[in-house]
Amino acid sequence: MRILVVLTYYRPHTSGLTIYAERLAKALVRRGHQVTVLTSQYDKPLALEEECEGVKVMRVPVSFRISKGVIMPKFGLTATRLVKQHDVIQLHLPQFDAAGVALRGRLSKKPTVITYHCDLLLPHGVISWAANQAVKLMNTLAATFTHRIVTYTQDYAENSSYLRRYMDKLQTILPPVELPVASPEEIRQFAFQHNPLGKKPVIGMAARFATEKGVEILLDAIPKVLEKQPDAQVWFAGPYQNILGEEEYAARLMPRIHEYEKAGTWHFMDTLDPAAMAAYYPNLDVHVLPSLNSTEAFGLVQIEAMMNGVPCVASNLPGVRRPVQMHQMGEVVPIGDSAALGEAINKILADPAQYRQDPREIASHYIPDQVAREYEQIFENLLKDLHNGRK
Repeated sequence: MRILVVLTYYRPHTSGLTIYAERLAKALVRRGHQVTVLTSQYDKPLALEEECEGVKVMRVPVSFRISKGVIMPKFGLTATRLVKQHDVIQLHLPQFDAAGVALRGRLSKKPTVITYHCDLLLPHGVISWAANQAVKLMNTLAATFTHRIVTYTQDYAENSSYLRRYMDKLQTILPPVELPVASPEEIRQFAFQHNPLGKKPVIGMAARFATEKGVEILLDAIPKVLEKQPDAQVWFAGPYQNILGEEEYAARLMPRIHEYEKAGTWHFMDTLDPAAMAAYYPNLDVHVLPSLNSTEAFGLVQIEAMMNGVPCVASNLPGVRRPVQMHQMGEVVPIGDSAALGEAINKILADPAQYRQDPREIASHYIPDQVAREYEQIFENLLKDLHNGRK
């Protein structure tokens, strides 16, 4: 099949959505499909057209930005041409341009499938409010035109005001998760580079430095952890500087973080490539995901941690709580409750053995080629239905 994948941001931009899209695109290529990604040239040095591990990437120039969104005047013409050239269309939402592409797919009688990753909540302000309303409208239209909607868990779908309206189109597929395997020597070298004194325990948080991730909840939990674990460290893996739309948030939290940095309690690691992440996780004693709202729908990093034998503490958010609940490898805490987060971290550190599970069994649920096969089945069924005039 010739598969057109459409999303606002693609790699090298780092987010759970872009990582998911890249893993799925590569898996579909491995299974013999031709995959084209249509996305934005959000950073001018990025090539307008290139091939990345068999995936053809086409980027549309950006004229200007609105909050975290982009405006691409040439997008419509490019999308029209590419929809005609492909057999099926896969859209990753949230995305402002999804409705137009879904309509093109519907009119061209091409199977069109949405993967709904999470809600979009932009920062406060008149412009952001208007952008939020526009994205909500486009998402609604996209869902109306599309043939099928995929999301990660039934838990998230049942609690989503958006997805609840389209349960007849909904299918749940667990996300693709994979990491390279780090050698014992690579794990030791990573530890020596970032923790030469061997201080323990190490608390990991792999995320963008963004409001919805709840970084301040972890900050407020640290004193409770230090009471029982005075040598505890936080390793924050992910982009943390100049995050679009998060300037005020960073300015508010950084003075406190700098104090912890001086004390050797907090370490920023910036964005790590997959090989480095594979060495990062085995050095953790616990991983935390204190997310605050429905812009987080699952948390791929929880599975990455569990696949490396690391228990997790997650917020009691729909979808986000499911990895811990499914795999019994951590604790779920009330949303925004730093005291509960600190207690859960201490509980896990006090008795890590009770949270041990088989990492291979966990990984078996998230194999990218297996996820790609589930998408294939959707595409094949829709092609048959459209051929027989049933859609």
